[in-house]
Amino acid sequence: MRFYDWRLKDEAFMAEALELAARARGRVSPNPMVGAVLVKGGGVVGRGWHHRFGGPHAEVEAIAAAGRRAAGTTLYVTMEPCCFHGKTPACTNAVQSAGIKRVVAATLDPNPRVNGRGMRFLRESGIKTSVGLLAKEARRLNEGYFTSLRRRRPFVILKVAATLDGMVADSKGRSKWITGPQARALGHELRLCADAIVVGVKTVIADDPLLTCRVKPPKQLTRVVLDSALATPPGCRLLKEPGPVLVFTASRNAVRAERLWAKGVEVLRVGQEDDGLLKWADVLAELHRRQLQTVLIEGGATVASSALEAGIVDKVYVFQSPKILGPGRSFSHGLAARGLSQAIELKSVDHRCLGPDFLTEGYVHRAH
Repeated sequence: MRFYDWRLKDEAFMAEALELAARARGRVSPNPMVGAVLVKGGGVVGRGWHHRFGGPHAEVEAIAAAGRRAAGTTLYVTMEPCCFHGKTPACTNAVQSAGIKRVVAATLDPNPRVNGRGMRFLRESGIKTSVGLLAKEARRLNEGYFTSLRRRRPFVILKVAATLDGMVADSKGRSKWITGPQARALGHELRLCADAIVVGVKTVIADDPLLTCRVKPPKQLTRVVLDSALATPPGCRLLKEPGPVLVFTASRNAVRAERLWAKGVEVLRVGQEDDGLLKWADVLAELHRRQLQTVLIEGGATVASSALEAGIVDKVYVFQSPKILGPGRSFSHGLAARGLSQAIELKSVDHRCLGPDFLTEGYVHRAH
């Protein structure tokens, strides 16, 4: 007699749904990435994922792919089906109408309009339900979405390119190029995952970056400059590229502000800390209001260290090149002195080699 571990089969189908969901990385915000697999008699009869914001949801895609074979199936979906009519009809109605007999969801949807109501509707319709399979993986896939809804602020990623001795620029502020092509290519993949990219005005002046995402097909990011004194040059390259640009400032200089407004820039006044730097809480509150769920901080040294000191960084990518620079600009120069027991620590750490460079990736550990 043969025995089957149905838990392992369930995990395999959910893992496939997660892989499908990830195909839409960077393309569906402010919606979550969702994948769905329909299974009947041990075999997949329909697959789907949410391709773009405003498009059909994963469950609807999978049901359409299965056609009449959807009746009597088990649906594996990476997030609870929605139960309200937004840009598209409620997925719970589509699941019920298709005759699906069982729904396995990785997580509940933290959206207050759903958050368990979708699964309750399905149970009350006579459909068997379960939640929690590969939940950690599903939440990590949509960490921006979960952070935005649960913490009322964006998920913040800090990306740093540094030498072995921690320098992000030489003594004259030059940083092109510390790392090699493979590391820089992964940096653009990180931009694909983000809704907004943040730099300080010193980076704009020193490097004159475009701050664009060059992954194909191209994606338009909201580009953010932190500029206390409104020193952003009206002729800089990032203002010549299409797409929204936000400049946060504490300055009341109307002439400088008007020059930037004339270039299509939104100039936003926020509070200032005692050291003259802008208040991160004000900046993140405005980005959250605009439904920008994942924010990528790219530099430079002052912005990176102030973000770490403010405790707003959730995840860190440190690309290290095999170079020793000596005196320069360290990304930790603005941090307060700490003993080893108070050091900022990363958890769930991963290490990778990217050609000659080395990547350390991890989540900022918070005791609370």
